[in-house]
Amino acid sequence: MNILIMGLGFVGLTTALGFAEKGHTVYGFDADFQKNNELSTGTLSLSEPGLQKALTRHLDKAFTVVPDPADAGGEFDAVFICVGTPCGEDGGADLRYIYAALDMLEPIIKPEVFKGVIVIKSTVPPAATESKIIPYLRAKGVAAPIANNPEFLREGHCWDDFIQPDRIVCGVENPGAADVLNAIYRGFDAPIVITSLNTAEFIKYLSNTMLASMISFSNEMAMIAQAIGGISVKQAFETLHLDRRWGGASMKHYVYPGCGFGGYCLPKDLPAMIAQAKQHGVTPILLESVQSVNRSMPSYFAERILSGASERVGILGLSFKPGSDDVRDSPAASVISSLLDKQRTPIVAYDPKANSAFAKAYPFPIRYCQSADEVCRSAKTVMIVTAWPEFRGIDKCYPNVRFIDGRYML
Repeated sequence: MNILIMGLGFVGLTTALGFAEKGHTVYGFDADFQKNNELSTGTLSLSEPGLQKALTRHLDKAFTVVPDPADAGGEFDAVFICVGTPCGEDGGADLRYIYAALDMLEPIIKPEVFKGVIVIKSTVPPAATESKIIPYLRAKGVAAPIANNPEFLREGHCWDDFIQPDRIVCGVENPGAADVLNAIYRGFDAPIVITSLNTAEFIKYLSNTMLASMISFSNEMAMIAQAIGGISVKQAFETLHLDRRWGGASMKHYVYPGCGFGGYCLPKDLPAMIAQAKQHGVTPILLESVQSVNRSMPSYFAERILSGASERVGILGLSFKPGSDDVRDSPAASVISSLLDKQRTPIVAYDPKANSAFAKAYPFPIRYCQSADEVCRSAKTVMIVTAWPEFRGIDKCYPNVRFIDGRYML
């Protein structure tokens, strides 16, 4: 099938290359012209296993980057919208990038030109497609059927997650849209759940708010254990994971304490769900508590650091999770900000992949090191913020350093 992808970030590029891998003809466009130009030459700035090889394999064959969506022609079976939906001022999802993408597509999706389906892959709150996006398109005279197809991709594992999904969720406006999506995903070995627009959106938020809740539950229990004293938090949670009801699933990584959750999905999807609930007259007490616990974690760890730190402080890990260079809403940024607010302690930091990305995103007055060894030789108190495997057991190598284990991995 012929597919156009609008937005070539983490989700869009993975989707484009995944569809190319399955034999579809895919065109991709991103409004960031520098990114567009880099991808068109085979240059990938994302640090994602498998994605660079897929780009090299399919570029200018099954996958083409276009400087303008109109350059790809108009004979598409489907157009996927894969742009960001950041938090608005009220915590709700900001849909302006979706509207901008639809505006850019207007010449392509006119009834006399476009006979395919418009698919919203961007994460939007329940009822957003039905109550906001469809009316926006119909007001423009666009008659194409609309669907949504939420993504379930983990950063650091996005290629594997797309190629070998555990489920594919498609919310559809009518049976014709379902037929197109079934055809697109026919080559994937996973159950395809065809449901209503609102249900598909809700499934996405159901997943992310559950993960956020599990992380905050774990962090609150760890703080209680720390206050009681004499409790090995690491051993307690690892023993919890021996319960056979976990079934060996990676879900146990969410029921484990740390510095709070970061990245792109959970920090924006949780407040979006809270805002959506309030708009419909529901006070989401539990979800607000989850958000409150998560926001309290950086200050909690900063207090632990400063309770015994009189000299330089070291930070190990700047990305929001190991295996990724993504620093969006990174717990490290909040911890460092809290440290700087509380006390002008000199700070040194190191991450295996994210030094430059962090420095660009957060202009903190800190010094970046080129190794964990350099951090540990420069600071008397060192906090592990991201659970990179190379930090495991580091306390044994530096007995004179006071470690604050923000990931309970030592």
